[in-house]
Amino acid sequence: MTKRALIIGATGLIGRQLIDQLVDADHIGEIISLTRRAAPHPSAKVRNEVLDFARLDESARLFRADLLFSCLGTTRSQAGSLDAQRTVDVDYQLHAARLAAEAGVAHYLLVSSSGANPNSNNAYLRMKGELEQAVMRLPFARISIFRPSLLLGDRREFRPAEKLGSWLLPLICTLPGLRRYRPIRGAQVAAKMVRVSNTPGPAVEIFTLDELFD
Repeated sequence: MTKRALIIGATGLIGRQLIDQLVDADHIGEIISLTRRAAPHPSAKVRNEVLDFARLDESARLFRADLLFSCLGTTRSQAGSLDAQRTVDVDYQLHAARLAAEAGVAHYLLVSSSGANPNSNNAYLRMKGELEQAVMRLPFARISIFRPSLLLGDRREFRPAEKLGSWLLPLICTLPGLRRYRPIRGAQVAAKMVRVSNTPGPAVEIFTLDELFD
């Protein structure tokens, strides 16, 4: 039996790769991308639903599925402030996860970050850690968390710091002890998520960088 997959963050670097790969996955029969703006896809497998993430309860009916892939995220500069970034990176994602759990979604797959820690002094890593802890308290049958480092790939928006990092980090990370911080392509993370969605696993699992390169 094929599965219905939901994706939030479908227009981002990993989300776009994920949709393309799920289209080719035999175990997926329908893909619903939940976006703030229209994001059509050429495959008949994909249905795009435009919604207001600030009013997710009004779209609760859309969260009936087998899988939820959560790839939503932004940067402080894009959002305009740290509070606005938290709204997207924590509040919207957690609200979507709660609606999915209430709708009976069995498997929740979250893109987090290498170094995610609710006690981190870094605001971004602290937000990611807080989100991880919050979703692990929800009644999903299975939760899979993916912790990539700097993501490589073609983005629709220009991020100067990430562009510089994509040039420098592959060289720096050849040094002893720094390999665990090496960048990874968004397509590699998406491929790992697709594989995990089609294989059995424990109730909670966290994939660190080396495991994503597998």
